[in-house]
Amino acid sequence: MIKRTLYFENPAILTTKEDQLVITLVKDPEIPDQVKSKTIPIEDIGVIVFDNKQITFTHALLNKLIENNAAVITCDDHHMPSSLFMPLSGNTIQGERFAEQLNVSVPLQKQLWQQTMQAKILNQAWLLNKAGFETEYMKQCARNVKSDDLENHEARAAAYYWYRIFSKFLDDFKRGREEAEPNNLLNYGYAILRAVVARSLVATGLIPTLGIHHRNRYNAYCLADDIMEPYRPFVDEIVYDIIAGKPGNFELDPGMKKRLLTIPVIDVMIDGQKSPLMIAMQRTASSLFFCFSGEKRKLLYPTFD
Repeated sequence: MIKRTLYFENPAILTTKEDQLVITLVKDPEIPDQVKSKTIPIEDIGVIVFDNKQITFTHALLNKLIENNAAVITCDDHHMPSSLFMPLSGNTIQGERFAEQLNVSVPLQKQLWQQTMQAKILNQAWLLNKAGFETEYMKQCARNVKSDDLENHEARAAAYYWYRIFSKFLDDFKRGREEAEPNNLLNYGYAILRAVVARSLVATGLIPTLGIHHRNRYNAYCLADDIMEPYRPFVDEIVYDIIAGKPGNFELDPGMKKRLLTIPVIDVMIDGQKSPLMIAMQRTASSLFFCFSGEKRKLLYPTFD
């Protein structure tokens, strides 16, 4: 079942009754026919975003959202996702799965990172090809990635990719969280993607803090940051299409957010089948556990076709 992504940007009071999310809008005098309230089954919610300081929600609702493994995101004063609520227990055999994850060998972690980087670079190459650029260098970088990518082919591919991907519409684009627009669109999209990844990892019974490559004592989602890498180009494609359709308009307005909030339900190819990204992410997370447990040696990652 495809879970819903909900986004709240207006003042509202959110409660729960009989496993339903009850939404009561704060009355706006300029909207005479405004719907006063509605309900949504909590079990249908995969991601919920709160982007207004005048949104009030009850502790009971928050508990039910988390119990149903919904990713609950709050936004800061700049309307960028700033926090993520996740359950401490998301799988019935979580202790057993924690043990498998904690005992994974360093060589296996390096092999999994190699697969992750190869999948990411090849997806970037697909998008570069869509944009009309030569991709043989990217494919060569993917082939040359070795265990743990000690020769840093991922960084070389990234430099090649970011220099070109938006170059038909922008001069001197530089990718970075604090860099100029349209990095704001990429940052927003990646934050939504990260929440989807973390949700899937927890549902699979894994610890999102313990990465296979990323290491940061202050980062609670190192594993999510690892596993989301091959999925990033799907966010990039949405931003590319936005830029191509409206060159120069990079304001993170409601219309832009609406497009980026479709990330969990966009179609991807995984293991030869078309699937919504959120479902594909669950398959990726499950394949990761099977690698940790020794049942498999290959991660399932999505492709564009």
